[in-house]
Amino acid sequence: MTLATKPRGPLDGQHFHVAVIGGGINGVAVARECARAGKRTLLVEQNDFASGTTSRSTRIIHGGLRYLEHGELGLVRESLRERERLLRVRAHLVNPLHFLLLLNDQSQRSALRVRAGLWLYQRLSGKKSSSGTSEMELKRLERALDTGRRWSFFSYEDAQCEFPERLVAEWLGEAMEAGAVVRNHNEVLAVDVMHGRSRGLLLRDLITGRDERVDAGWVINCTGPWADRVCQRSSLRMAKPMVGGVRGSHIILPRFAAAPNAALYSEATDGRPVFVLPWNEQIMVGTTEVPDSGDPSRTTPSAEEIEYLLRAVVQLFPKSRISAQDIKYAFAGVRPLPYTPDNSPSAVTRRHFLHDHADDGAARMISVIGGKLTTAASLARECARKIGISVPEPKLLAVGPGTTLDPLLDQAIVQIAQTGSVSEESARSMVEWHGKGAMDVARLAMVSAELRAPICPHTPHVVAEVVEAYRTECAVTLGDVLLRRVPVALGPCWSESCSREAALRIGAVMGWNEHEMGANLESFEMERSGFLRKVLRGTPALQAAAD
Repeated sequence: MTLATKPRGPLDGQHFHVAVIGGGINGVAVARECARAGKRTLLVEQNDFASGTTSRSTRIIHGGLRYLEHGELGLVRESLRERERLLRVRAHLVNPLHFLLLLNDQSQRSALRVRAGLWLYQRLSGKKSSSGTSEMELKRLERALDTGRRWSFFSYEDAQCEFPERLVAEWLGEAMEAGAVVRNHNEVLAVDVMHGRSRGLLLRDLITGRDERVDAGWVINCTGPWADRVCQRSSLRMAKPMVGGVRGSHIILPRFAAAPNAALYSEATDGRPVFVLPWNEQIMVGTTEVPDSGDPSRTTPSAEEIEYLLRAVVQLFPKSRISAQDIKYAFAGVRPLPYTPDNSPSAVTRRHFLHDHADDGAARMISVIGGKLTTAASLARECARKIGISVPEPKLLAVGPGTTLDPLLDQAIVQIAQTGSVSEESARSMVEWHGKGAMDVARLAMVSAELRAPICPHTPHVVAEVVEAYRTECAVTLGDVLLRRVPVALGPCWSESCSREAALRIGAVMGWNEHEMGANLESFEMERSGFLRKVLRGTPALQAAAD
C-alpha cells in the first residue's frame, strides 16, 4: 500500500487577521492563541517547526532557580506557574525531574546562600520539599565524585521535556484545529510595509518554488535569533539591534557507570552553572554562553566549548575515565536574548519583551524578543492581548505527588496495543510521544503489517507514527519526521544503517520511487550531521580536557 501526503494549497492573495513568522515554540504558541480566539491566523516557518532554538535547548521546564540571583522574582513566579500547568496538561511530555545541586570547597556560591535561595524557590512554587534521592543513591554518587573535594548536596524539584519538538507538534495541531493556516519550509522574503504600517508578507514556498503575497492585519515576528534579519529584509530602520545572540552548546554522552539518575546542577571551572542530565537514555551536558552574531542556522559548537563541557564532567567524575572518544555528538543553538552589549551573557535577563515597531515605521508589527520553553504559553497570551485579543488567564492547577500519572494508563496501553495489533512496548512509546493521539496512530497501524513494523530494528516506535506525521502534522521531509515529529534519530543507537533501514520502510508505505528514496535519505543525513556534530577527537584541547 502507499499513502500520499496532502498537497500544499496556494496562499497568494489571502487575507489574515494575524500573520506569525517563526515556527519555534513561541511562534506556534502565539498562532495557537490567536486561532483559538477566532482570528484567521497564518503561521509560516522558513525551515521546519521546532527546528531552530527549540530543538537545541537543554530541554528543562524550570522555574528559573538562577534568576533568583538577579532578583527576577516575577519571572520565577511566572515560570513556576507555567511549569505546573505543563506538568498537569502535558503529563506525557513533561515529567517531574529531581535535581541535586552540588557545591564543593572551591565553589563560588556559599552553602548558606544556596540554602536561602532554595527555601525561597520552594516557597514561590507552593510545594512541599521532597528529598527525591535515596540515601543509597547519594552514597553511590558521592563515591563517584572527585574524592579530593568536600561536597555538599542540595535537593530540589523541577521538570524536563525530553522532546519539546513533540510539544510543538501538539500545539501546532491545536492551532490547525482552531483554523490556523500553517506552512513550514516557507521563507518570508520581507514584511510588506507601506505608509508607516505593516500590510502583509512576501513569501517564497521552498517546496513549490512559488512566490506569494498575503495581507495581514497584524504581523508578529517570532523568529528568535532571526528577528533582526527579518527587520533588515523589510527595510525597517532600527536604532539598535533587538537581539544579542548567545550560543549555547551541549555534548551528549552514553550513560556511564557512575551516571546519576537525578539531574546534577554544579559549577564549571569559571563558576558558571552546568547541568549533567539524564536524557533519552543518554547523558546531556550543557550549556555554554558565548556571544554569537552569525547566521543562527549555521551555528556550531566550538572545540573550546566542547572542551569546557567535557572538562566539567571529567572534574565531577574523574573515576569514570570519560574522554573525547565517548562524546556521541555535540549541538548548539542561539538564544535570542535582548541586546545588552554592556552585560555579560550570564547577566542578561531571561525575560521576554514585545517590541512594537510603530516608532520604526511599521505600525501593527510586533517582534518577540527572548522567551523560553517554560513560559511560551504565557508569552503567547501576553502577545495576543497586546494586539487587542481578549485572552483569559487559565486556572492554576496544583500538581501533587503522583498526580501526573494517569491510574488508567496501563489499561489504555493494553487497549492501544490491541487496537493497533502492536506490542505493549510500542503502545507505551506511542502514548509517551502522542498522548491522546496514540489511539489514532494505533488505528492506522492496524491497516497493514508494514505500518506496524518498527521504524528501525532498535526502536519500538512504528512506521504508522511516521505516516501520521506526514498526514496530519505537516511533516514534509524525512528530517521533519525522524528528528522532530517521531525523533528516533536522536536515540542512543541511531546510525547510518538505521537511516537507510528507516528510509526503506517509510518509503515502501509512502510510495517513494528509487530516486525519491535516495533524495530523501541524502537530505536527511545532511540535516542530521549538520545538527548533531561529530566531535573531532584529535583536537589538542579535547585531549587535554580528558587527561
